[in-house]
Amino acid sequence: MSKDLIFRLKNNEDKAFAELIDTFGVKVLNLCISFTKNLEDAEDLTQEIFTKIFQSINEFKGNSSIATWIYKISVNQCYEYLRKNKRFKRSGQKVEVKFADQRISRDISSNPEEILVNEEYSKILFNALDKLGEKQRIAFSLQHFQGFSYQEITEIMGVSHSAVESLIFRARQNLIKDLESVYQNFYL
Repeated sequence: MSKDLIFRLKNNEDKAFAELIDTFGVKVLNLCISFTKNLEDAEDLTQEIFTKIFQSINEFKGNSSIATWIYKISVNQCYEYLRKNKRFKRSGQKVEVKFADQRISRDISSNPEEILVNEEYSKILFNALDKLGEKQRIAFSLQHFQGFSYQEITEIMGVSHSAVESLIFRARQNLIKDLESVYQNFYL
């Protein structure tokens, strides 16, 4: 993201804020969906996050990338959401998540059987992700679904590089173990 955009953001230019939302809106929404499991709550949380970003843009010092700063705010707001709403869980609804990793495709044909299979795979994956510890799920999601590097995840989560490596490694191991048994039963 250019220094010009950051300058324009700090000068409260409406077009700069629109550009920021165009660039990060879907990514932040997807992150919120991974926390809330509900589209309506995720949309509300995304609005809160961008409000906080707009209110605190002058605090951005440029020590990290704007993306890292935005995701740090987003993750913190999502944690706060979970703390506030721990007792009140809403039922989830199907939502489409756009993955940063292009090897994972969510584009499906209009074939009803293929649609059902893809929906089932998504449900299985998200159920497995839900079983992970919160930090494992966040680190894994930031890397695989949002495309962040280990260093960026370190800055977003405020933990050491080795902690990020460990969280992602353990998340993969737990997902492999969980999904292996699910897929064995799924295909029998």
